[in-house]
Amino acid sequence: MKKISLIVSLAALIAISSALYNCAGPGDETGYADAAQKVYVAPGQYDEFYSFMSGGFNGQVSVYGLPSGRMFKSISVFSQNPETGYGYTPETTPMLETSYGMVPWDDAHHPELSQTDGIPDGRWLFINGNNTPRVARIDLRTFETAEILEIPNSAGNHGSPFVTMNTEYVIASTRFSLPIPQRDVAISSYKENFKGTLTFIRADNETGDMEIAFQILVPGFDYDLAHAGKGPSHGWAFFTSYNSEQANTLLEINASRNDKDFVAAVNWKKAEEYLKEGKGKRVKVDYTNNYYDEEEHQAHSEMRNEVTVIYPEDCPGLIYYLPTPKSPHGVDVDPSGEYIVAGGKLATVIPVHSFSKMLTAIENEEFEGDIDGIPILKYESVNAGEVENCGLGPLHTEFDGKGYAYTSAFISSEIVKWKIGTWEVVDRIPTYYSIGHLMIPGGDSKEPWGKYVVALNKITKDRYLPTGPELCQSAQLIDISGDKMKLLLDFPTVGEPHYAQAIPAEILMNNTKRFYELEKNKHPFKTGGEAEARAERTGSEIHIYMTASRTHFKPDNIEGVRVGDKVFFHVTNLEQDWDIPHGFAVKGALTSELLIMPGETKTLVWYPKKEGVFPFYCTDFCSALHQEMQGYIRVSPANSNAAVSYN
Repeated sequence: MKKISLIVSLAALIAISSALYNCAGPGDETGYADAAQKVYVAPGQYDEFYSFMSGGFNGQVSVYGLPSGRMFKSISVFSQNPETGYGYTPETTPMLETSYGMVPWDDAHHPELSQTDGIPDGRWLFINGNNTPRVARIDLRTFETAEILEIPNSAGNHGSPFVTMNTEYVIASTRFSLPIPQRDVAISSYKENFKGTLTFIRADNETGDMEIAFQILVPGFDYDLAHAGKGPSHGWAFFTSYNSEQANTLLEINASRNDKDFVAAVNWKKAEEYLKEGKGKRVKVDYTNNYYDEEEHQAHSEMRNEVTVIYPEDCPGLIYYLPTPKSPHGVDVDPSGEYIVAGGKLATVIPVHSFSKMLTAIENEEFEGDIDGIPILKYESVNAGEVENCGLGPLHTEFDGKGYAYTSAFISSEIVKWKIGTWEVVDRIPTYYSIGHLMIPGGDSKEPWGKYVVALNKITKDRYLPTGPELCQSAQLIDISGDKMKLLLDFPTVGEPHYAQAIPAEILMNNTKRFYELEKNKHPFKTGGEAEARAERTGSEIHIYMTASRTHFKPDNIEGVRVGDKVFFHVTNLEQDWDIPHGFAVKGALTSELLIMPGETKTLVWYPKKEGVFPFYCTDFCSALHQEMQGYIRVSPANSNAAVSYN
């Protein structure tokens, strides 16, 4: 009896597993083999796509290959990283400066690739810092953070950093409304005193350098996500908002009462006209702009103290509200630029707004009132259709470029595929579990690479080996090349990825920087060659000008250091070859190691507190003699007269 029961249980398990994977029927192993073949990348071969996933609460960006799901790199952005020394070295700590001081952490949610003519161009990747409002720009030649801009008059920088069609602007919105200007007021005065901001950051077309062009002061809702128009809707940007009730407590109850909240449609070209007319007001507020100089190998932090703010009541035609059911989070613009799709997580349908109908409604003044001077358009006047039977908790939509849209449904844990124009659901596939965002390579652009959709899931119970109370987050790769979606791969992810972007690998590979030219190194403590290696005392400071090459440091023995000194190891990697970094660590250091790329200079600051002889060594494997790459630093008593010496 037990044997029969066991056989039945095993059969049931196989059937359930087959259904879960949606690749094969009971007893059919060909589906699994087909899925494995589609994600297999042979040794020595490359993935088809780079995928950039936000790290959520780790504050970084993770780089994965698709279709393999292999992780290649964690890009240091808002958080210190002991793997690279980012945020620990004097060269990089200025990147983490804010108006609050150095903030070595943030909550990163939405990566966004730069675009040209509405198509990802592979120059830069932008990513938002949610907690201390910031936007970072990553240089995709080096896969390193090049700039971080703090956003003032903002809190919970969630609807960010989405780009316009030619990366004229990086747009951002505030999730938490605030007293603006910030001041001491009663929280119960929320409706009277709290406002939101929509921020437009100009990105220089040649360098990518960012500056805040203007902010728009808006009613105190929660602004959640954004996307810019394209094609006919270029010049507009769309932001979701919820909590139109303007509740300030128990939002799960009090901010879910209205049948419809809003998509804010902003005419940013009209804003530029108003700015030329002098309609913007200069407002005093402190915020930082941090950037990394690639030739100096140094970060710089500059404090700004003024922004231009536009007030909608002074600028007719600047912004309109599109009623949208219910508690909308995602807002996505289809490749044609005509349809604006909103995901109301408490809605029973997916509302699709029409850009052309919106313009007609504006021209005919088909309004149903206004809020703080912002006209509210009639729902039926702007709505192109509704997708029914769309799953529970629809959130975000991406497009395959073949006439279909794919929407994540958080509560029912599925992706729903529907046809643009007919609004008919044509397919659906379960995800495991509680999908938030989803991503198609180029899926928010004019020309998606519609081969895969990636589900970014919040919960992974029973999907992987357990790791104590906390389980990993996950992504799932789904084939969308045919009529029916097919699950190909589960792979775990680090941090909590919220959103992702992907781009064909060949676009980035051709521009990859392989090393830094020594002759262009303008670091103030660069050591140009072993002949320049030395150690010098200036008062209580010791500056060690050190070189690293396969497989020794120069100098590798230093004496004459005293307890209480401040020691600077300025290490220059003399290599001029790809993938030959050197590491550096010294016993007793209070910070992380250094990881120094070929041709680069970095500094480790060391405070000797005890007498003795302390070793230092290379932490990154560089050659067969890597273990021999080491040295010593001798520390004498504070009252010692020993002169600095080295060899």
